Amino acid sequence: MSVNSNTVNTVLGPVPAEELGVVSVHEALLSVLPGAEHAFDITFDRAEIFETLAAKLRDFRAHGGGTIVDSTGMFHGRDVRLYEALSRTTGVHIVASTGQGPEELLGGYFLTPQTNPPTPWPADRFADLFTREITEGMVVPRVERRAPAGLVATAVTPTGMTATDESLLRGAARTALATGVAVSVRHGGDAVHDLGIVLDERLPADRVVVGGLDRKDAVAAGAPAKVAGLGAYVALDHVGTEDAEHITDAERAGLVADLVRAGFADRILLSAGATGVAKGHPANDLPYSHVLTAFVPLLKARGLGDDVRRILVANPRDLLATR
Repeated sequence: MSVNSNTVNTVLGPVPAEELGVVSVHEALLSVLPGAEHAFDITFDRAEIFETLAAKLRDFRAHGGGTIVDSTGMFHGRDVRLYEALSRTTGVHIVASTGQGPEELLGGYFLTPQTNPPTPWPADRFADLFTREITEGMVVPRVERRAPAGLVATAVTPTGMTATDESLLRGAARTALATGVAVSVRHGGDAVHDLGIVLDERLPADRVVVGGLDRKDAVAAGAPAKVAGLGAYVALDHVGTEDAEHITDAERAGLVADLVRAGFADRILLSAGATGVAKGHPANDLPYSHVLTAFVPLLKARGLGDDVRRILVANPRDLLATR
């Protein structure tokens, strides 16, 4: 399965990067807490799941959206055939991801792989796992491989990086180097440190997006400007979430304006972190269109005109284009 520059891997195959339109880079379509698919008290009505997601994607498209990136990785409900049908039905491009993390959400197989004493998987094993999902297609467990993944999504333990988390990040970086697909890092306790692990693998910074940078702790540490200063993309990916952990949308708009004034307009990405359908865990039930309907007006009120289009269209296009 070939990967070409200036194209983006979607669930329906590579498409020209220029056709993505407005992109929401960190969302979830069907999100399943590992094991919930086997729980007696959780229902999986495939038709209902399809209709719920289709309605949310149509709403996103009606408000000007073009592409949704499902950044949940391999084993949290990703259903490639479902996503193919949704993309065909709604006209929204869907980019699915490979990758895993953080450690606490990995299955035992990836934590204790037949070694005594148990040791983390080495980075090269994760790299091989993720790379094959791009070069050979994403796995439908025990059945087949489908379209290539368009992003390697990883996450670090919130309290700080573990040895397994480090293997995951290094494996993701090696996959990106081998395939030209970008890496998404949901940072743990220190965003700049976590980015440094990826860059230590000699992956160019502009092939990396660091998510969760609208968390209060990240903002207080100055992480958004530091990450952008290193050349990576800054994802403010909880737009619409205002709680004890995250800044408000008004504060996000101010942060975007500050980053633009500092010369980082080409390093900002936005997303709501919405969950279309959740099983086994609470959903972030915001519409995928929230950034467009509620947040863009806040940016325009701050005088951000052409920069808004750059943030919504050009920046994610440049990140997702394989190279």
